[in-house]
Amino acid sequence: MFDCIIVGAGPAGGTAAYHLAKRGCSVLLLEKSSLPRYKPCGGGVSSAVQEWFDFDLTPAISLKVNSVCYTWNQGDPVEVNLEVPPIWMVRREVFDYFLVKQAIAQGAQLRDKTAVTGIEWQGAYWQVNTADEPVTGRYAIAADGAKGPMAKWLGFSQRKYTMGSALEAEIPTEQQELTSAYFELGAIKKGYGWNFPKTDGYSIGVGRFWGKSPEKFKHKLVEYANMFNVDGINKPYGHPIYLWNGNQKLHAQNAVLAGEAACVVDPFTAEGIRPSIFSGMRAAHAIAEAIAGDINALEKYTTTMKEEWGAEMIWAQRIAQAFYNFPSIGYKAGIKQKSNTITMTKIFAGEQRYSDAAKSALKRLMG
Repeated sequence: MFDCIIVGAGPAGGTAAYHLAKRGCSVLLLEKSSLPRYKPCGGGVSSAVQEWFDFDLTPAISLKVNSVCYTWNQGDPVEVNLEVPPIWMVRREVFDYFLVKQAIAQGAQLRDKTAVTGIEWQGAYWQVNTADEPVTGRYAIAADGAKGPMAKWLGFSQRKYTMGSALEAEIPTEQQELTSAYFELGAIKKGYGWNFPKTDGYSIGVGRFWGKSPEKFKHKLVEYANMFNVDGINKPYGHPIYLWNGNQKLHAQNAVLAGEAACVVDPFTAEGIRPSIFSGMRAAHAIAEAIAGDINALEKYTTTMKEEWGAEMIWAQRIAQAFYNFPSIGYKAGIKQKSNTITMTKIFAGEQRYSDAAKSALKRLMG
C-alpha cells in the first residue's frame, strides 16, 4: 500500500513524486512508456521553475536563449534582446527523466513500461489496475496528460478546456547556428509557428488554438521549415493541447488532477511545462497535508489552483481572444512594440502578472 500513486511521468508527475517523496511519503510513479521517452514539445521553459526545487536543474537544460525573433508571414522581422533571465530550452526526454531521477533519489519508486488499465475505489484506498498487476494507494494523482484516461476514470467527464493542436518536427544539426527563439505570426490562423534551438538541433512546429487537427496544416509546417533551409519534414508529431478555459474542480475522492490532465496550459502562449510543474508541486502539498490528517486538503488544492493560476489565466484568455482574432493588429500594436516582449517574458518568468499588463495591452489592441 503506497501513500500515493502517480500516473504519468511528465513534469507534473515527476514534480509531485519528488516533493511527496521528500516529505517522507511512499510514492509509486507509473508511466506507460519506457523512460527516457521522446515527447513532442517545443521545450521552452522559464528559469523561474528553479525556485520550486532544491536541486540544480542545469544538467537538464539544453540551451539558454537571450533573444526572440518574430516574423509576420515570414517577413517584417522584429528582434528583441531579453532584459530578464534567459528562456531555457529543454528536451523533454532529458528534462522529464531528470525530474523522475530526483524523485527516485528521494525514495519514490518508478515502474515505467507499465500501462494503467483502470482504477477502482475500494472504500479506503485506490486500486490501480495495470497491464502487469494491480497496485494500491491511499491517494492518487492523475498526471497522464491531455489524452490520458485517468480524469475520466476518476469521474471528470466534463472538463473545461479549449482544444488546441500542434504539429512538430525535430531537426538535428551538427553545429548549432541559431541562438534565438523564433515565432511566426500571420501564416498560422489563430496560432503561431515556432523554432526553438537546442544544442544538437532545434524543434520546429506550428500550433493552432481552436481545435483543428494537426494534419490539416502540415503544409504550413513545411513552409515555415523552408524559412530555415529545411528541405522537407519526414516525420512530424501531432498532438492535442488542452488550454485553460475556466476554473474547475480538480479534486475527487482521495485524488487530484495535475498537469495537462488538469487543463492548465496557458491559453495565450500555450506554455505547458511551468504550469504543469506548478500544479504538480501544489498537488504534492495537498496530498501530503491530506495524509497528515487535513480532511479539506484536496478541496484546498482546487481553490489554490483557482486563486494562484486560474485568476491570471482569465486575463491570458482575454488577451488570446483579442490577439488571435485580430493578429495583424496584434502584431503591429503588440509585437512591434519591443517593450511588450519584455513584459511577456517577465510574465513567463513569474516576475509580472497578466493582470498587471492586460488592461494597457487590450487598449492598444482594440485601438
